[in-house]
Amino acid sequence: MKSSAEVPQAVAVVEKSWPAVFADLIKARLTALVLLTTFVGFYLGSRTPVNFFQLFHALLGTASVASGAAALNQWLERDYDAKMRRTADRPLPSGRLQPATVVVLGGVCSLLGLVYLAVLVNPLTSVVGAVTLISYLFIYTPLKRVTWMNTLVGAIPGALPPLMGWTAARNELSGEGWALFAILAFWQIPHFMAIAWLYRDDYAKAGFVMLPNLDGGGSRTALQAVGNTMALLLASLCPYVFGLNGTIYLVVALLLGAAYFWSALRFARELTAPRARQLFLVSIIYLPLLLVALVGDKLK
Repeated sequence: MKSSAEVPQAVAVVEKSWPAVFADLIKARLTALVLLTTFVGFYLGSRTPVNFFQLFHALLGTASVASGAAALNQWLERDYDAKMRRTADRPLPSGRLQPATVVVLGGVCSLLGLVYLAVLVNPLTSVVGAVTLISYLFIYTPLKRVTWMNTLVGAIPGALPPLMGWTAARNELSGEGWALFAILAFWQIPHFMAIAWLYRDDYAKAGFVMLPNLDGGGSRTALQAVGNTMALLLASLCPYVFGLNGTIYLVVALLLGAAYFWSALRFARELTAPRARQLFLVSIIYLPLLLVALVGDKLK
């Protein structure tokens, strides 16, 4: 492909160490977020003092699955990544790694992670991990070239890690665990809408079907951002309703939710790049602060 041939010339001057290349392959920042939310789910799900050995196994197995999924995702999308400026420097389109290496590494990491979770944590957590892996690679990834609703579908595997943490601690699916899932799911939509709005030309060039590409006036994009921040605000109250967290958490959740909602409203009123960047910034501030409040004000 012409685009694939052009990319190495653009990135050849950029030297990267093997650790840096590996970090790019496993999407280290995304994997770190997965592990953070898994930890929060485990901590909240622990009825007794935290079992750190169980936590270690849960995080290690999840890290293996997440790393494998990231590598396989890049293998599946290598030709499309080569067409976008923001992804052209990834290991495959840049030529730093070969497809055969990546698919083997990704497959081994994913399989080992699922087996590890099943044996050293519990089978339920492994099943949730498998659902995460399958929905991410074989439903969300191909849908990105079919329908803008891929963003809604993609929120599902993105929101399952805290549920994996919960099942690792309790070996059960319950309302509290699903509440954590809902928080992550609703948080992602405005976050992704901001990104898709900023990079809509890049996505269109690569053949990805994102709502901002189809939404000339931006009204549907704005509705998704505002509607999901409203849903998030309600979902974030569930840990308090379930008795997992106390009044401090409730106040923090309300304040953070109001700020996220207000930022989405401003984006909806002014569909500009600065407002999209502001919404994105608020989204990445919102989540860690809410997670800190969840952990810091745990009641049981």
